[in-house]
Amino acid sequence: MNTRLLTLTLLVFLALPILASAQQVRVLSEGVEFSGKIGSSQRKTVLLHNESTQPKTYLLRNIKGSIGSSQKMRICLGDQCFDPKKELAKVVLKLAPGEIYTDLYLDFELGIAETVGSFDLVFVNSESLREFFIVEAKYAVTPTPNSDFSHKDIKLGDIYPNPSNRVAQLDYTLVNPKAKAKITVTSFIGNPIAEYDLDPSRNSLVIQVSDFQPGVYFYTLFVDNKNVVTKKLQVKK
Repeated sequence: MNTRLLTLTLLVFLALPILASAQQVRVLSEGVEFSGKIGSSQRKTVLLHNESTQPKTYLLRNIKGSIGSSQKMRICLGDQCFDPKKELAKVVLKLAPGEIYTDLYLDFELGIAETVGSFDLVFVNSESLREFFIVEAKYAVTPTPNSDFSHKDIKLGDIYPNPSNRVAQLDYTLVNPKAKAKITVTSFIGNPIAEYDLDPSRNSLVIQVSDFQPGVYFYTLFVDNKNVVTKKLQVKK
């Protein structure tokens, strides 16, 4: 074995513990995308899974990439929201063993100018900088309106990612918390697949599409048992 090959082998071997430790927490969201018209604001849910058998605490170490001067982003942990430019050290995630964490949100103001960009949030383990995970996000601001649906009782965003192969997320705001809203999922030929009540205390619904067969589905919003709108969801392998 020549010297160069031996050196490369040693580097790969030494890197294995770092790569393995980086997989303790998995980002289940397949990518966070903000897309809409100038001046709009959006909230997206980021799903995390602590795949280890140990409790984990992660700190937001830094933000890589670019956020435009007219865009604003806040990181929310449940009801507490932080401006990462001023309160980076306050963003602390505590994950129980095996927990799927659903209370991490990104609030994003799309700004006043047409533009595109991306950024990464880098979280590191409080006890070991070798353990980390990255939340990838991108945004596109256009002068054309997005396809969010508004009703007198509820505002409903498009499901994302679409197509999806693991989880699909649906963001909503119940303007009237007394309204009974639900989402039903049917197959392409109309067979019922699943049904989900929309909790007025939350603003996102997570659907485990990994349990679905690949293909085209339809999801329908019902408000007080009335069919309000139907949209398409595609599930891939």
